[in-house]
Amino acid sequence: MSQALPRIDFYDDPVVFLDAAGDYLAADPVVVSVVATVAERAARRGPEGLPYAWWATASIDGRVVGVAMRTAPFAPYPLFVCPMPEEAAVELARALHARSEHPGGANGSLPATRIVAEESARLWGGRVEGAQETRLWELAELAAPAGVLGNPRKATYADVEICLEWFNDFGRAAREQAGNADRAQGEEHHDADDIRTRIDEGRILLWELDGEVVHLTGFNAPAFGVARIGPVYTPKAHQGHGYAGAAVAEASRQLLAAGARVALYTDKDNPVSNHLYAKLGFRPLVDSANHTLVP
Repeated sequence: MSQALPRIDFYDDPVVFLDAAGDYLAADPVVVSVVATVAERAARRGPEGLPYAWWATASIDGRVVGVAMRTAPFAPYPLFVCPMPEEAAVELARALHARSEHPGGANGSLPATRIVAEESARLWGGRVEGAQETRLWELAELAAPAGVLGNPRKATYADVEICLEWFNDFGRAAREQAGNADRAQGEEHHDADDIRTRIDEGRILLWELDGEVVHLTGFNAPAFGVARIGPVYTPKAHQGHGYAGAAVAEASRQLLAAGARVALYTDKDNPVSNHLYAKLGFRPLVDSANHTLVP
């Protein structure tokens, strides 16, 4: 007997999605941490006026085999796709076409996200253009650096202005460091309210030297026991002194002490960050990519 075609179900309510996909998300929580984090945050706060706000499950014979979402707050509002079988990725693209929703782009785990993008381009016309390749890492055994000058502290409301500036500059600075400044797809723009919320939740760690803030490390609240670190930002004037490694190690230590697994993404083209996180004890798990659909 042939296997049934994958079934794609869409959810506007993150609470209903989390109930439907909970067992799947819990089975491999690091790999699906982006979707889990966004869904849990939306369940707490609401969709926050996003142009698109849905989550989806791909099921075969009644078993969830993959998840995706469309919650990006920036154009072209790409999908985010977690690992799923090839036939499920194809069916996801076809389901969107059937509901007359052009995906704009597809980001996430390879090869599933590439399959979604290519099938979408076939259905809608146009071509797939790659924007960035990333790598997901999980902390295996922390190896904190020693001898870095300065001290960590949590951000306060007095730091809102500098935190906001650095959060919004992170994408540009990271691409510049990786040498792919021309490959931006679009990125989230943070506002002061978002920064205050992160400060309230204790999710911004600053590194301070002689009263001057020289580095910022942010992190997400754990979802299904996994916390992702980012952004990690050191302004040019303070680079090369080990602040990023020390701050990421301290944030990781705090998250581990709270019982969370720790993960982060890097740009595959950035040898600085990839080398740094490997030294700290992170190990690569899965490669991802961003794709844009262009006419």
